[in-house]
Amino acid sequence: MELLATFGVVLALAALLSGLAARTPLSTSLLVLVAGAVLGPGVLGVVDIHADNPIVSTLASIALVTVLFTDGQHLSIGQVRDTARLAGRALLLAMPLTALGIAALTVLVTDLGWLPAFLIGAVLSPTDPVFAAAIVQRDEIPQRLRRLLNVESGINDGLALPVVLILLAQGGTPQGSTEPLVLIGELVGGVALGIAVPFAVKGLTRLPGFNAGAAPALLVLAAGLTLFGVAELTHTNPYLAAFVGGVTFATILPEVREAFAELGEQLSEAAKLLALLVFGGLLTPTLLGSVPIGGWVLAALSLVLIRPAALLASLTTSRLPMNQRVVAAWFGPKGFASVVYGLLVLESGAPEAQEEFAIIAAVVAVSIIVHSSTDVPVARWLRNRTGGQDDGLGGEPGASPQATPTPTEHR
Repeated sequence: MELLATFGVVLALAALLSGLAARTPLSTSLLVLVAGAVLGPGVLGVVDIHADNPIVSTLASIALVTVLFTDGQHLSIGQVRDTARLAGRALLLAMPLTALGIAALTVLVTDLGWLPAFLIGAVLSPTDPVFAAAIVQRDEIPQRLRRLLNVESGINDGLALPVVLILLAQGGTPQGSTEPLVLIGELVGGVALGIAVPFAVKGLTRLPGFNAGAAPALLVLAAGLTLFGVAELTHTNPYLAAFVGGVTFATILPEVREAFAELGEQLSEAAKLLALLVFGGLLTPTLLGSVPIGGWVLAALSLVLIRPAALLASLTTSRLPMNQRVVAAWFGPKGFASVVYGLLVLESGAPEAQEEFAIIAAVVAVSIIVHSSTDVPVARWLRNRTGGQDDGLGGEPGASPQATPTPTEHR
């Protein structure tokens, strides 16, 4: 109850400051993170949250799935197809390069070996849709860039999970099946589930007596809850299921998706802020003090060097303008997916798990602070460079213009 009451107060303050946050580098994400750290067990002790409490990973997973589901509804399948080449470069080239770069840097600046370093690289390789949304949802950002970041952050969380599980098993602390066919089945099952549920909902709306005209938003909400629940029960990939489900809804039931848009944005914002408050509570002086100097060096260089270099390399021969490549390269935030996977590392009980989690938490915290505070300046810089022009292309030859719905802006 202390957590619920505290979150109510913090959420009210975040809502009251949201207008200011939308116009300035000050972000509600940063304010809630700081509030969690101050109110958590490390300082005032108002909220007693610890990493071994299941509520931490549960809230992070719910926030991630909620944002993936709502963000997926900003895209139709046609728009995803138009962005496929650019997104493919980010997912198949930049993501592995980022993981390898972080692993090499970890070995260089810390006393960890290669296996823990590869594990940290895998955990920190995906970008986060929760904080990418801060820039994806800004009107100043050209459509092709928004779609690239949206598709990349929507899919890479699910792709990173099997790699994390395999590396944990290699360290002798498996956190689930690592059989190749099982892992592939989980990925394929997540995609299939994300397609099947929206089509099932569409089929139900055509039956006599079934009409969601009075409550279309609740119908989409119910489908989202069903997606998450069934994915967990069947052990399919919940992150791919959520994102693909959102895209499928936007494609086959656009009128229902439009009715859900405002409610979905508000729900995802609330889930994000609650998870941020809890994560902030983990950032105790003890945890931060256990991060080695090399861990802080890793946090800085992984954000300003490794991710930018990896994405710029992957986009070298693309037709995306250089200023948009720079923005995409800079805006590679780490967030709730890395927190969830970091908690898997901590729960593994491996000898170096505490140090690994502390480093992961430090990188995520620095990313939240930096990326959530730079979306406004970056968007303004890009607007000034492009003069507000947007060709609406998907970023590769043959792409066709598509209209992108403008969601409610949150920071």
